[in-house]
Amino acid sequence: MSTPDPSPATIAQGLLDLLDLRPAELDERTATPSTVAAFEGGSNPQPGGHVFGGQVMGQAVTAVGRTVPEGRRIHSMYSYFLAPGDPEHPIRFQVENLRDGGSFSVRRVLATQPGRQDGEEERTILAMTASFQEDQDGLEHSERAPEAPSPDGLPTTADVLAGIDHPVARYWATQRPIDIRHVTDPIYLGPDPRGAGDPHTTDTQMVWMRTLAPVPATPLLHDAILAFASDYTPFEPILRRQGLSWVTPGLRMATINHAIWWHRHVRADEWLLYVQRSPSASGGRGLTHGQVFDREGDLVATVTQEGMIRVKQRP
Repeated sequence: MSTPDPSPATIAQGLLDLLDLRPAELDERTATPSTVAAFEGGSNPQPGGHVFGGQVMGQAVTAVGRTVPEGRRIHSMYSYFLAPGDPEHPIRFQVENLRDGGSFSVRRVLATQPGRQDGEEERTILAMTASFQEDQDGLEHSERAPEAPSPDGLPTTADVLAGIDHPVARYWATQRPIDIRHVTDPIYLGPDPRGAGDPHTTDTQMVWMRTLAPVPATPLLHDAILAFASDYTPFEPILRRQGLSWVTPGLRMATINHAIWWHRHVRADEWLLYVQRSPSASGGRGLTHGQVFDREGDLVATVTQEGMIRVKQRP
């Protein structure tokens, strides 16, 4: 008898548990005079035995956010992904205080894990720099969201992948804590039907996203969840433009770097429209630019990601 799928509330709680880091002892071998704190977190198992990059970014945002003066929230972060994570080992986050000014704070965090072989030195899997600011008044203007249908009438990932007997499809349909609903045709199982080279094919796509269930209103938690969720679909505009899909044989992808600017702070358990396009792909790398809008149409965040993307040709 098959095990019933967990409820949305259970899945959402799993995300909260991932982001609830434990305090850890400083590593004196790597600590600097500016090192202020260390934390430790686990990983959720993923198909293929890897660690989801968005998870590490969300945890890193949590780590740095716990070290800044009260009332300051993240407004920008830049992450380099340096090595794949191992879900069998906890991840350490050691935070350095680079600056506390009158209204801004800057932090750097390294996410590390034990080496994969006995005697191997600890590996750095992610390096992030993040800046925080007090809430302040200032000049205001914003791009507006493009026209998009309501998420309420769009199919869920579970609807799109219903009946597909594959571990990745089952995970995406029943285990991901973020509800993702495509406005443009999803490319989970096949490329954009217009195909590469079709003059009507676009590199732009739109998805609605939010957590599967309501979560506590803690500000840092919602900032960390936005970082987590922003990493699910940035490769898709590249695939779409090239006439590829997630199941293209020989496809290999990995995030190289990822940046986010928070313009306004929102709840991650309310619908957000993520508009993405790929302005360039070359040298085995692809770049995606994304804009996140709330239901009122205000621009709340900007995301860029560069990734390695290769298609190994069969002999």
